[in-house]
Amino acid sequence: MEIALVNVLFVCLGNICRSPSAEGVFSALAAREGLSGVIGVDSAGTAAYHAGEPPDRRAQEAALRRGVDLSRQCARKAASSDFAKFDYVMAMDRENHRNLQAICPAGQEHKLFMFLDFAPESGHRDVPDPYYGGGQGFEMVLNLIEEASAGLLRHIREKHGL
Repeated sequence: MEIALVNVLFVCLGNICRSPSAEGVFSALAAREGLSGVIGVDSAGTAAYHAGEPPDRRAQEAALRRGVDLSRQCARKAASSDFAKFDYVMAMDRENHRNLQAICPAGQEHKLFMFLDFAPESGHRDVPDPYYGGGQGFEMVLNLIEEASAGLLRHIREKHGL
C-alpha cells in the first residue's frame, strides 16, 4: 500500500514563538514515530512582522531544553495557497483562526483547525502568546504544544492509516 504524504501547517501571529515551536515539536514527534518521511511540517504567521527572521531566542532556548532545535526555521506569512499544499492548517488561537478563515479559498475550510482541539483535556482553547511575558510562558506553551501534538498525531494516524 502506498502511503500518501500528510502536510501540516502551524500558524500563529508572527511565526516566531508558538508556530515554530509547534513545527519543531511535531516534527520531532513524527521523527520519533518513524513518520518524518510521511508527514511534512511547516509554520507561518498571519502577519509578516518577522518574515525572514529566526524564531524568538526564548522560544529556541525553551525548545532546546526539551531536545528540539528550532534554529533552522525562518518566519514567513501564511498565504491562501497554503490551503492547497497542506492537509491540516492549525491555528494557535481564535484570532489567527479568524485571519486564516479570511484567506481560506472556498472548499478548503475543512483543512482549518484550532490546534488545541486536539488536546481537549488541556482546558485551553487558545495557545497563549508568550512574546510579551517571561520565560515561564514559553514553558507553558511547549506543554500545550506537546499535548496537542500527541493528539494530532493520533488523529492523523487513525484518519490516514499510518
